[in-house]
Amino acid sequence: MKSRSALARLQQATTLFLLACACAWLAWHWRSSHLLALAGFLAIAMSYSLFLAVEFVALKFAGRRECAPQPTWLELAGAWLRETAVAPRVFCWRQPFRWRAVPDMLESPTGQPAKRGVVLIHGFVCNRGFWNPWMLRLRALGHPFVAVNLEPLFGSIDCYAPIIEEAVERITRATGLAPVLVCHSMGGLAARAWLRARTAHQRVHHVITIASPHHGTWLAQFSHVENGRQMKFDGPWIRALEQCAASARPDQFTCWYSNCDNIVFPVSTATLPGADNRLVRGAAHVQLGFHQRVMDESLAKIGQ
Repeated sequence: MKSRSALARLQQATTLFLLACACAWLAWHWRSSHLLALAGFLAIAMSYSLFLAVEFVALKFAGRRECAPQPTWLELAGAWLRETAVAPRVFCWRQPFRWRAVPDMLESPTGQPAKRGVVLIHGFVCNRGFWNPWMLRLRALGHPFVAVNLEPLFGSIDCYAPIIEEAVERITRATGLAPVLVCHSMGGLAARAWLRARTAHQRVHHVITIASPHHGTWLAQFSHVENGRQMKFDGPWIRALEQCAASARPDQFTCWYSNCDNIVFPVSTATLPGADNRLVRGAAHVQLGFHQRVMDESLAKIGQ
């Protein structure tokens, strides 16, 4: 596990800056108006929730012509509230301040038979801290694991292949077994780019993707960074990946997707033809990564 994370430093600075601004507003206006002070504090601290709301509205209209399960406004409202609750825990706590809290585990607990290992691959603007709840459960179950940090943050997805290669080699040496890859969001594309670059299907037992934009995502058209542009819906990088058979053997994939994913849409873009595609209704993008059914069934798959 690396000792530094550029993403952690960026999110530390962002979190502390927003907190300082909110507290400054609160202190400045408290004497004149408690209501104004509290309203401003909440507006600054919760501003991200407004951006989430815009994403959910875009999801509703961008995918309305698709034949995939469509979300209702009630489902979207519930997903927005749950994403509003889970996002700060990931982006303002686990990733900036707790990304090293659970170290990689390369051996099964003493006295237990060797179990299959797992490589955890995070998504866009994330780091290994995203997987803290997963790592705790894997450790409790005795499954060795390695969680990567994909850097540079805004580089090409193809550049992440050596990082995944190193992680797969480490976990395979430690267990003697081909690992399972568990990927969230862009991590699924990074895994497929690694499979394409190394022709590595025989070295992996299974690939589980959660909210991964296998066919790109509508929102990526607004990105100005390289890996963001590569995820453009039906864009040139995505088409090149789809045309390469080495990037995905469908029977080797389980793809979790949701009709309320506010980042990866249209809905069917998170599926692969011929894969074990599993729908979870009403779950938002980050929330889907920690959905009880997703975790339970994925961990059961790892243990097979």
